[in-house]
Amino acid sequence: MSHSPRSRPNPAGGVESTTVSETSKVEAMLGALEDEDCRAILEATADESLTANELSEACDLPLSTAYRKLELLTETGLLDEQLRISRNGKHTSEYARSVEDVHVSIENDIELSITRSGVEEHGQSAVAGAD
Repeated sequence: MSHSPRSRPNPAGGVESTTVSETSKVEAMLGALEDEDCRAILEATADESLTANELSEACDLPLSTAYRKLELLTETGLLDEQLRISRNGKHTSEYARSVEDVHVSIENDIELSITRSGVEEHGQSAVAGAD
């Protein structure tokens, strides 16, 4: 099971579907989805981008735990990291959920079908105007 991810853009609303079948990537993503703290972060970032401090508070996690979970979620592609630009010059990372759905298929080998929507929104590297 060492296939590369396959992507299929959908013209309806910037939705993209990707299939992941590489064993290590499937295991990492399923591990992140199994983790209660990771799921809390994914839920908190469903509608808005949040910083590590904001997520720590919203999910009632120690900041060190929030950073570990954020690293796992960004490495697996479940979260996008962006730069929040501040007028005072103190820029900080913020995180946005990058997936809408994850489906597991076990027909041949285990594969994950990941649906991403709002690809244009989350693809930005910086958000200007925040203080």
